[in-house]
Amino acid sequence: MLKWRAAARTDAGCQRQRNEDNYYVSPDNRVFAVADGMGGAVGGAKASKLAVEAIEKRWKEIPPPASDRESIQKWLLETVTLANQSVWHEAEEDSTVRGMGTTVVVAVQGEDNYMEIAHVGDSRAYLLRDGKPTLLTNDHSVVQEMVRAGRLTEEQARINPYKNLITRCLGHEEKVEVDQTPVELKQGDWIVLCSDGLPTVLRDEQICDVVSTTHEPDGVCEELVKLTLDGGAPDNVTVVVVNYFNPEDSDNGNK
Repeated sequence: MLKWRAAARTDAGCQRQRNEDNYYVSPDNRVFAVADGMGGAVGGAKASKLAVEAIEKRWKEIPPPASDRESIQKWLLETVTLANQSVWHEAEEDSTVRGMGTTVVVAVQGEDNYMEIAHVGDSRAYLLRDGKPTLLTNDHSVVQEMVRAGRLTEEQARINPYKNLITRCLGHEEKVEVDQTPVELKQGDWIVLCSDGLPTVLRDEQICDVVSTTHEPDGVCEELVKLTLDGGAPDNVTVVVVNYFNPEDSDNGNK
């Protein structure tokens, strides 16, 4: 059985006055979430906070059994659905934040080296294994849909003026479609959850390089945020990283 250790960082970036991102790492290191709000300085921050609070509250109240994959999948779907309703109802009732919304990517760690990821919007989850990055989530955005349709290359997408237009988020509709991705983990793997402020500046290979040369989660978070800021950081940036290791090969870290 692998063990894991996690760390997180968030920064407003170089051009935004307010940080509209929020994240959550549960005290038992089994739930990880990143939310990137939108809808004005007040609305965006509030939307992402409501989403993260909904995840935290439900984990404290009714966490799924770590050994039951079906229960974890169901819990994730129900939790993201409740988070969506929380944001949607608040936007309906408070005219000052009407139209607010948020992306979310949330992961639950189960037993037997299994993780389940759910997401809505363009916040991402990566698996970094053996020096190679794999994007586990599909951005719900206009530009990425054009990439998937073969109408844009990834490089063209990076500089497209509409790259921040998302097609799905929490809070804009009473119901939302949630994507889910199961992950089987191995020793040495890294999971990176992030808001779009990270891949806007850093290419996937650069993210992987940091993980390959920095061995502690805190250091990886610090370096990823630093490189993003050095690159101009036009948006808020948030990262949560999880590193998996065999406890027999390491005397530190925790589960």
